Amino acid sequence: MPAAPAARRAELVSQFANELEHVNGHFMGVMSPGEVCQKIMALALEMRPRSVAVGEAVALDLAPIVQTLDRSGIELVRCGKCDDGERSALRDRLARCDLAVVEAHYAIASTGTLVVVATPGRPGSLTLLPPANVILVDAARVLPDMAAVVSALGPGTITEHRVAFITGPSRTADIEKMIVLGVHGPKDLYAAVVWPGESGIPAV
Repeated sequence: MPAAPAARRAELVSQFANELEHVNGHFMGVMSPGEVCQKIMALALEMRPRSVAVGEAVALDLAPIVQTLDRSGIELVRCGKCDDGERSALRDRLARCDLAVVEAHYAIASTGTLVVVATPGRPGSLTLLPPANVILVDAARVLPDMAAVVSALGPGTITEHRVAFITGPSRTADIEKMIVLGVHGPKDLYAAVVWPGESGIPAV
């Protein structure tokens, strides 16, 4: 995937952060790969989850996050390939998790949307059942709009996989036309953009 120049990438990340906050998401910041574990661990200490689910990676290395959480004593639920009988048990475990850590395939700057392609190692229930999600995205995968993301995904991915477009935490106004968060999915959505390398990270 061709990378945008650093200045353009920083502009898209800034736009994404602003739009995410407008839809009640929490932008954790732009960080280097080395800072990701610290940020997620700080959030975990604040939330005190009993268990955390982690999906498979897309472009980032999630192993350090898994190792850090594991050393903390928090119960980890790892998603991976499983047969039909195991899939039901995995959904039950995910439903009991307090937090999920997921890597998005893309983010849409114009709407603050995160795009997650479901796979056996990243099931759709991972972003639906835990009450809080932390979704990471590589800075090079923050694209300007829906058209750019659809083009990047390609018809094969869209046809063969469930693709979730997540714009802020779950919300509904079905009950007396009052906005209620967390009815059809997570109540809290945290997102972080991971900038490649350990230097030159822009302030957003």
